[in-house]
Order: sequence, then structure tokens, then C-alpha cells
Amino acid sequence: MAGDDELRFGALGDSCAHLCVDMQRMFAEHTDWCTPWMPRVLPKVQAIVEAHPHQTVFTRFIPAQGPGRGEGTWKRYYERWASMTVERLGADRVGLVPELARFVPPAEMVDKHVYSPWVETDLHERLRGRGIDTLVVTGGETDVCVLGTVLGAVDRGYRIVIVTDGLCSSSDEAHDAMLTLYHGRYGQQVETVSTQTLLRHWA
Repeated sequence: MAGDDELRFGALGDSCAHLCVDMQRMFAEHTDWCTPWMPRVLPKVQAIVEAHPHQTVFTRFIPAQGPGRGEGTWKRYYERWASMTVERLGADRVGLVPELARFVPPAEMVDKHVYSPWVETDLHERLRGRGIDTLVVTGGETDVCVLGTVLGAVDRGYRIVIVTDGLCSSSDEAHDAMLTLYHGRYGQQVETVSTQTLLRHWA
């Protein structure tokens, strides 16, 4: 997407928040859900958080407590991924990676049990209460929880800025496909920029 690293709808200001998706130990460490290149994008994400800690909200994906727990297909899901339930994994590994956890507070956290942070949480109310109309999105995985985050934000009318070098996935092919989708199909709601461009244009 050379030549497209720009904020088409103008610079960012106080009505913008950074929504950092699921940058947790269980995805960064050697588990069955390891995202191998999360460490590669971590410095980019950390730079954004350091610049705007008060405007950052971290989401955390909280697995089921034990194998076979959950509603509907989530029950089958946690039979397949029994090793990633809280009782097998350990509650500490559900936490944010240490490099980001130190920013809470002033950064906030939202816990969720599904891919979308908009379901069964007060995230939308929190953001609207602060006058937020624009979201900078980083984190993982590009094609799973980031996708759920972006589509929910589109439905709620937020302007969305995706940081292309601040996302990660365990599938290179799916990551690339999603960046093409975000950039091309959602052009009126979604802008795709690098960390460098974002920081240059977010006062």
C-alpha cells in the first residue's frame, strides 16, 4: 500500500483514543496461541502508548475458566483449546505483557470473553462519555480480535485509524488479506497508517 500512508481525514486530537487489542502474555509467550511476531510489533505499540497513556484503553481476552465451558460453540472451542483455559494456563498469563502493563493506570483496561470488545462491556459508554469519536487500533490478532474490534467500531460510527506496523497475527496470509480489506473495502471509515505517520499527526 505504498503511497497510502496518510490520514485522509485530517490530524488527530483530544477526541481520539488508542484501543490496544489483546497484547497479553498468553499470546506473546510459548503457548498454543503464541503469535510469533508480537514481539516485533511491541516497540511500535509501546511508542504509541508512551505518547498517549491517558488516551489508551487495553482490551484483554479472558478465556473460559476450564475445558468445555462456555455457551454454544464456545463450549466446543474450549474443548479443543483446553490448554488455553485459565485453570490450565494460569491467571497471570492472561495479563498484559509487562512492557504495557506498567502504563495501567493511567491507561484503562476492558476485559472480554469473546472476540469483540463491544459485547457485554461498557466500552462504548466509556468512550462516548469522554467525547471520543476516533479510535487508533493496534494489537492482535489482525484477523480475529482486531477484526471484531474494527467492525464493531464501524457499526458505532467511529473514525478508525489502523496502525499497520502495530498489528500482528499468527497467519501472515490472513494478516495481509485483512490489511487489504481494511484499506480497500472500508475506505470511508478506516484509514491505514504507519506508527511514524500516526505519531507525527496526533498532537
